Amino acid sequence: MNGPGSAAGGVARIRLVGAILLVALTALTGLKAPWTERLQAAWFDAHQALAPRQVATLPVTVVAIDQQSLQALGQWPWPRTQLARLVDTLNQAGPAAIGIDILMPEADALSPERLLAQARLKDPALAAALQSLPSNDAVLARALRAAPSVLALAGAPEATGMPLRAAPISVQATPADASVAPGWLRYPGALTSIDALDKEAAGWGLISVDPSRGVVRRIPLVASINGTLVPALAVEMLRVAMRAPSLRVAVSGSAVDAMAVGALSVPTEPDGAVRVYFSTHRADRFVSAVDVLDGKVDAEQLRRQLVLIGPTAIGLHDHQATPVGERMAGSEIHAQLLENLIDGTLLRRPSWAPGVEALVLLLLGAVLVGATPRLKPVHAAWLMLAFVLLPVAGAYAAFRGQRLLLDAAIPGLSLMLLFGVLLVLTLAESTRQRKMLEGVVQAQREQAARIAGELEAAQRIQTGSLPRLESLQGDRRIDLYATLTPAREVGGDLYDFFLLDDRRLFFMVGDVAGKGLSASIFMAVSKALYKSAMLRAPRADIGDIMTTANAEVSRDNREMLFVTAFAAILDLHSGELSYCNAGHDNPFRLHPAPPGLSRIEDGDGPPLCAVGDFDYRGAQCQLAPGEMLCLMTDGVGEAQNPAGELYGQARTQRLLSRLNAGLSGARELVSALEADVAAFSAGAEAADDLTILALRWRGPLPDVGARATAGT
Repeated sequence: MNGPGSAAGGVARIRLVGAILLVALTALTGLKAPWTERLQAAWFDAHQALAPRQVATLPVTVVAIDQQSLQALGQWPWPRTQLARLVDTLNQAGPAAIGIDILMPEADALSPERLLAQARLKDPALAAALQSLPSNDAVLARALRAAPSVLALAGAPEATGMPLRAAPISVQATPADASVAPGWLRYPGALTSIDALDKEAAGWGLISVDPSRGVVRRIPLVASINGTLVPALAVEMLRVAMRAPSLRVAVSGSAVDAMAVGALSVPTEPDGAVRVYFSTHRADRFVSAVDVLDGKVDAEQLRRQLVLIGPTAIGLHDHQATPVGERMAGSEIHAQLLENLIDGTLLRRPSWAPGVEALVLLLLGAVLVGATPRLKPVHAAWLMLAFVLLPVAGAYAAFRGQRLLLDAAIPGLSLMLLFGVLLVLTLAESTRQRKMLEGVVQAQREQAARIAGELEAAQRIQTGSLPRLESLQGDRRIDLYATLTPAREVGGDLYDFFLLDDRRLFFMVGDVAGKGLSASIFMAVSKALYKSAMLRAPRADIGDIMTTANAEVSRDNREMLFVTAFAAILDLHSGELSYCNAGHDNPFRLHPAPPGLSRIEDGDGPPLCAVGDFDYRGAQCQLAPGEMLCLMTDGVGEAQNPAGELYGQARTQRLLSRLNAGLSGARELVSALEADVAAFSAGAEAADDLTILALRWRGPLPDVGARATAGT
């Protein structure tokens, strides 16, 4: 047959297909495709959702133009004199910088001169009064000039013709190659505030953010607007706060390496953007604009703070989704970026991350390709699960420990896909092999079915031959319980009990030499012959019954098997016990009073079938009311634990001594002894069949005792 060679060839084919698929999946991990970017983004967002940034300090205060401010000061937009009053009030507190997250590309429509131009006033005095007032924009310009203010600007998809101001930014290129253009974000034009305001500010910062599928994850620190480099609003606020004259950008070829302001240098991704590590929304970041104007905010709360003015009221601003699952106003997002820059808590996606992820996939996938065809499906599934969880745990640990973003989602899904293909191929190969060996397997099944049927029939016969414990439950004079546990499907132990008349109970326990099917058959024969001998002469001496049974069982015993047996007759009125022991373990007597535990030592003879014509002699003893007998086979004493140690008679006696005073019935004693043997064996294979029979004589019934006394 070519079975083994064919199986080896099948495994080789599976591994070849798996290796090809693994190489393809590894190559795909380095490609930027929409589905991989979405999966990566969801994986990185899950990190922040599970463990948002814990805020240690709050260096930024957001002055919110919120619903409370609109109700108190009127609808938006306010006259710019109101905004000027807010800037002046903040400036008096001594902030490090004031960033205004508001675009003002047109003159204030509420300014006096604008109103004068629109209205046809007949009152010359009123017109002259309006004309003499300074414009709202001039008032705001004076406030901006007096404060460390930073105005916002936004990138536009086309040229706007608006003047653009920006702090000087020096580019430090390595190597210095003017022909290589850095890959920062580019805009053809800019949307700025009117020149009257713009020229009075101390700084100008970009607020444009390109959400990735609606979620803000990355913010550019620098961008090019029609060839002019402009910093992000957060970076410009830091420059103004530090009184730094300029900014620096380090580039390598087309990649932006870092953005620096003063002594602070911030590594960036190749396009000049950074990944913000978001915290959940914090109400203590915000103060209401109307509270600032009304003097309800302590000046110390704003001193040397980075202050951001921005609209947060419903309908004024488009709140953006964040990775932590909360929508936040733009001013809060810029505040979180500032906190990241100051605390050094930005997330990093290292340039070497894709290579490491591909290498991890290649190594784990190679092990999976080699092991899956040889392992059971459940074991292979556990291996695959471990390999998926390993990069997941490593990536999460890198995130929590170093704030690194490593992708475990794509390698994990790739491993699951690889495992699925390998499993399908392995199952298909197994099916092919199974069909090749179908004839042999069918024959083995038929043979196993025959053996199982024979054993099942033997077990039913053996179990059916045992007496029913329920037959004595109504008798208040005795409490009897027994159990038989074969070492195999069937065994060679036996027990029996039945009433000879209304006052005499016969019971016995026996053990056939050996175990298994042959022992069970000889057990059934021996039990039937002994019961027949007992029923034929119910008034005979127990020794004579044992002699007769020995002769009956020994007849036609060509296999030279023998049986140990202890048989007894208990007088349920008087408690007199007549017994005979044919080579069996001596039963235990559990006395309710001293001496406590003892054993029956007399009435002995050889096992049945050992000496064909042996003349057995019985013996008698008197049981006290409440006294219990415990009979067992050598399956108790010879039980072994995994180390090969025997349960032994000494342990049996210690257990029975402890249980003697505490147990109230035969069932409890048998169950406790059986459980202790099972605990000692600890799953080791049973060395022999185990049978236990316990019988407690409670004493005669009251009316029976009275009649016996009267008769005497």
